[in-house]
Amino acid sequence: MIDPRLLRDDPDRVRAAQARRGESVAVVDDLLSADVTRRESIAAFERLRAEQKQLGKQIATAQGDKRATLLARTKDLAAQVKDAEAVQTEADAAFHTLMTSLPNVADERAPAGGEDDYVVLEQHGTIRDFDAEGFTARDHLELGTLLKAIDVERGAKVSGARFYFLTGVGAMLELALVQMAMERAEQWGFTPMIPPALVRSRAMDGTGFLGQAAADVYHLPADDMYLVGTSEVPLAAYHSDEMLDGSSLPRRYAAFSPCFRREAGSYGKDTRGIFRVHWFDKVEMFTYTTLEESYAEHERLLSYEREWLTALELPFRVIDVAAGDLGASAVRKFDCEAWIPTQGRYRELTSTSNCTQFQSRRLDIRVRGTGGTTEPAATLNGTLCAIPRTILALLENHQLADGSVRVPQALQPYLQGRDELKPAGSGE
Repeated sequence: MIDPRLLRDDPDRVRAAQARRGESVAVVDDLLSADVTRRESIAAFERLRAEQKQLGKQIATAQGDKRATLLARTKDLAAQVKDAEAVQTEADAAFHTLMTSLPNVADERAPAGGEDDYVVLEQHGTIRDFDAEGFTARDHLELGTLLKAIDVERGAKVSGARFYFLTGVGAMLELALVQMAMERAEQWGFTPMIPPALVRSRAMDGTGFLGQAAADVYHLPADDMYLVGTSEVPLAAYHSDEMLDGSSLPRRYAAFSPCFRREAGSYGKDTRGIFRVHWFDKVEMFTYTTLEESYAEHERLLSYEREWLTALELPFRVIDVAAGDLGASAVRKFDCEAWIPTQGRYRELTSTSNCTQFQSRRLDIRVRGTGGTTEPAATLNGTLCAIPRTILALLENHQLADGSVRVPQALQPYLQGRDELKPAGSGE
C-alpha cells in the first residue's frame, strides 16, 4: 500500500507510474474522490460524537423542561451518530479496497512498458561455442537422463505435468547448491532461516500476492491457508505488527523453502524439462531497512547475486525490468539472466526487488528512529538460488562432449570434491 499523502500531494507522480506500468490512471482520480469522501465522513462523525458528549455533560446538570429537551435531542443525535458511523465505515472500506488494488509507485528509473521493454545493464562471462569445440550441446533434460539426475516421466506419473524427481547426483547437486548458498548468505550477514511454506491470508495479501498474482497461488480452502510461491511471503510477515528499533537495521534473512506456483497462463510455455514447474526449492534473501537506505541495499543484493552466478561460472546478464513487468509490490527490479545454450537466449535465474514501504504498510511493520519518530519499514527481496533453473544452467553450460558435466570449482567442496559428473555406468 502506498502512502496516502503521496496520493494527495503528488497525484501526477502516481498517474505517471501507472502509465509506465501500462495500467489505468483513472484509479488515481477514483482514489482521490474516495479519500475526500472518507475524510468528510470522518469529520461528520466526529462532529456528531463531540456534540453527543457535550449534551451528556449538559444533561447531568439540567432540570425540568430543559432536561427533557436535551434528552429528546440526545435520542435524535444517537440515531444520527449511528448513521454517520455506518457511512464512515463504508467510505473507509471503499477507500481501502481501492488503495489495496493500487500497485507500488514504480521508480522513475524503471523502463516504461511490458515484458519485452527491459534494458540490459551489463553482461558477464563468455558464451561457449560448442560448434567450435566439435560437438552439439545437449539440453538439460537429455543430460539429466544420462546422469540419472532428473526424472520427469515419473514426476508426471506421480504428480502430473510440470513435476519431477531429482535422483542420485541430481539430488546431491540440489543439496550442494543449498548448502553453498546458505553459507555464502551467512558470510554476507544474513541470518539463515527455514520458514513455513503454508501461510495465512494476511501474509499472502500483505505481500501483494493476492492481487495480480492470485491466479498463480495454491489455496487450501478447508484451512484458508496458502502454499507460498516464494519464502519472501513468510519472511515479510515475520515481523508483522512489530515495531523495529532503527539501530537494529538492516535485518537480513536468507531462507530455504519449497515454493509452489500454478503457472497460470503459461500453457505451452517451457513444457520440456524443469525450467517452469509447479514446485521447486529456493534460497531467498530478504532485508528490512529504512526507506532511505533501501536503494543502496537493492544494489547490494544485486551484487550478491552477481557474485553467486560468477562463482558458478555461468555467463549471465543483468536487466532493469520494465515497469509493466514488475510485481505489484516492487518499485524496481533487477533480473540476472543466465545463458541457456540449447535455447540460444538468456533466461531469468535470479532477481531482486525493492518494495519500499508497500508491504510494511499492509503488514504494520514500523521502525522507531532516533528521537522516537516512527515510519514504515522498507522491505527488499532477492532470489539467490532457484534450484531447478540453476541445475539446468549448470548442466548445459558446463557439459562436455561425452555427456559429463564439469563442476565449478566453488561448488566442488559441497559435492565431495567431485570435479565432474559422469553419465551413469561410465565408472563414476
